[in-house]
Amino acid sequence: MVCRYRDETGVNQHIPVLRDDLVDAVITDPDGTYLDATFGRGGHARALLKKLSPKASLMALDRDPAAYQAAVTLSREDSRVHAQHGIFGELDSILSGNQSEQLSGLMMDLGVSSPQLDDPARGFSFMRNGPLDMRMDPGSGESAASWLNRVGFPELVRVLRELGDEKNARSIAISILNRRPLHTTAELVAAVNNARSRSDPRKHSATRVFQAVRMHINNELIELSRGIDAGFHHLVCGGRIGVLSFHSLEHAAVRKKFRALVRPVAPRRLPVRGTTSGRAVYVIKAKRPEPSETNVNPRSRSALLQVVERIE
Repeated sequence: MVCRYRDETGVNQHIPVLRDDLVDAVITDPDGTYLDATFGRGGHARALLKKLSPKASLMALDRDPAAYQAAVTLSREDSRVHAQHGIFGELDSILSGNQSEQLSGLMMDLGVSSPQLDDPARGFSFMRNGPLDMRMDPGSGESAASWLNRVGFPELVRVLRELGDEKNARSIAISILNRRPLHTTAELVAAVNNARSRSDPRKHSATRVFQAVRMHINNELIELSRGIDAGFHHLVCGGRIGVLSFHSLEHAAVRKKFRALVRPVAPRRLPVRGTTSGRAVYVIKAKRPEPSETNVNPRSRSALLQVVERIE
């Protein structure tokens, strides 16, 4: 996720969260091969490149077409950069087809970015009316409108509860079904408001619903799990994975994957003396932004950085 602020000129500036912490934690070999699996607008990638040698290489991956074009632009400026359009859930096939399969480090910055939120045509924001799309790659998969206009009541309730932690999932689902077909973000917001859900007064009433629908449409938790598995598989011994997450479901998903890598691998029932180490060790177990960063970047308050290093 890229957070934003307004400078003295009033122009929105996009700056990455925990940039130096993530970059410094991931670098182990200045001459190595690295992957930014969520390139966005390249904030973390550019910071990483400044600390890499001319011998190093960086694959800049993103499923968002605009982000991919930004990566292409950077690759024309810096020969170490190789732009790749794709999703990190398909890392295994992407890396297997690349000349450099083994990685020294991998970065992931999860969630929706400010450029995506600020473009009404993408349909991510409940604050801006636009087509009800929400796809990270508008050219692939089913849109939010298409899914919402066909989904059954039980499935919709499940998604709202599991991916949005929405306590009023049933009443909101009934309202959505009664107002179909939905085509715009404003129509979805109206359906949520019509349910008169009692929500967190600090959040917009549609926050959890938009999160749940977006995560379902983009298969985010499954892709995250696949991406971590594939990325770790392609790490060299001593290589590191750093993941920035922005809400509790993402935090928990990353924590679960990393704990499984760090946990000793010996079966409990076997008579093994002492302890058997896992496949990885923590570099950063959990780091939050400092107040100096959250004051400038309000959207960064929920960010959490987790980093592990492969040891075998």
